[in-house]
Amino acid sequence: MIDDLYSTRILKLAADMPHAGRLPAPDATSEKVSKLCGSKIIVDVTVEDGKVADFAQDVRACALGQAAAAVLGEKVIGASLEEIEVARDALRAMLKADGPPPEGRFSELSVLAPVKDYPARHTSTLLAFEAAAEAVRTAVQARTSRTSRAGAA
Repeated sequence: MIDDLYSTRILKLAADMPHAGRLPAPDATSEKVSKLCGSKIIVDVTVEDGKVADFAQDVRACALGQAAAAVLGEKVIGASLEEIEVARDALRAMLKADGPPPEGRFSELSVLAPVKDYPARHTSTLLAFEAAAEAVRTAVQARTSRTSRAGAA
């Protein structure tokens, strides 16, 4: 069963991290840490028209957290907050409630289905999507608030 957990595909994803690093001037940043294992992910985003325009991530996580972050990094440019939250919620349901794997843009998260049998690994696997959803939500709210105030003046 442990071989399913660290499959060749998961290890390849973990080894190739798209958008690694930090953005020089992000609209928002979010940092998430797994208290259980110490995995840490920092996500920087810029948002235009409600969609991710630029993205960077600093990932210090186990192979499972890295694999989830790699799927995120590969597909996040152009994604809306709703798409990221739907994928995060589907990933959580797949891990914790035996739900179906995420569909659409982030469907490759299905490779992480074996993690459901290892509850101690759930948090680190979810970190990248938790951080991305929070950063995009913050960026969208900041843009909305800036436009609303400008329109009111």
